[in-house]
Amino acid sequence: MITTNLRRFYDPTFTVTDSYKESLPDLQNGPASLIEGANVPIQQVGISNFKLPLKYPTPSGELLTLETSVDGYVGLDAGKKGINMGRIMRTFYKFQHDVFHPDKLEEVLKAYQDDLESRSAFLKLSFSYPMMKESLRSGLAGYQYYNVSIEGKLDESGQFTSYMHLDFEYSSACPCSYELSEHARESRDLAAIPHSQRSVATITAQLNSEIFVDDMVEICREALQTETQVIVKREDEQAFAEMNGAFQKFVEDAARLLYDELNKDERIRDFVVRCAHLESLHSHDAVSRICKGVPNGLR
Repeated sequence: MITTNLRRFYDPTFTVTDSYKESLPDLQNGPASLIEGANVPIQQVGISNFKLPLKYPTPSGELLTLETSVDGYVGLDAGKKGINMGRIMRTFYKFQHDVFHPDKLEEVLKAYQDDLESRSAFLKLSFSYPMMKESLRSGLAGYQYYNVSIEGKLDESGQFTSYMHLDFEYSSACPCSYELSEHARESRDLAAIPHSQRSVATITAQLNSEIFVDDMVEICREALQTETQVIVKREDEQAFAEMNGAFQKFVEDAARLLYDELNKDERIRDFVVRCAHLESLHSHDAVSRICKGVPNGLR
């Protein structure tokens, strides 16, 4: 029946009492008969991309406060209609003043399990991490930003697993293009410029123990050498050209170089690397992907 005499009015003085709250409908906690579709478990239910400023540690002991996008989920058993979505955010806000690092996520996940009466939980924090980077020769310096996520999973057996994701941008100078350019110079006295391009290595590392974002960046720098620059003068640009000449690499080389450095670090249990060279020669990208090869590990 349609009611035609409802008031269009907001009462700012209305007070919610305990008895009124009890009278509010709660479909999420309704009987199993209300479930639509297959009555099966759902691995992850929650909310994505709620934002707040969080503190992160650095090797120097300084804390960085960074805007963070949070994804929080729990598992939902068969026979349950749904979860209280609001508790995902309210539970996380209990920790808003803490310092966040991969191991900290286990504490939050246990709170999710308790507050939402779930047997499994998942959490991912994504942020842009600033590091000061010096120019190659001029002495200038500027902030380089890295897209980072730290992720934690707590399974039904209570096993906690943590991960770090990092995007690292570098320049890739093509060895084949270099040789062809040199051939044109030497055989025909023609000016030729070998092609290079901005490239991105996307790394997912499963952790054995704590690791700073700064350390993951240094692993990438050591492996690839040709990180993109922030502030440059002419002497820096020339130095970067020399560096690209010294560290030419195909996309396959980049993946293997990263494998070599990541595999040396005992803090990293498993990893998968995806390198993408955003070609200046081709209208498509060149891509390689490599994993450590741990049995039943990352793929």
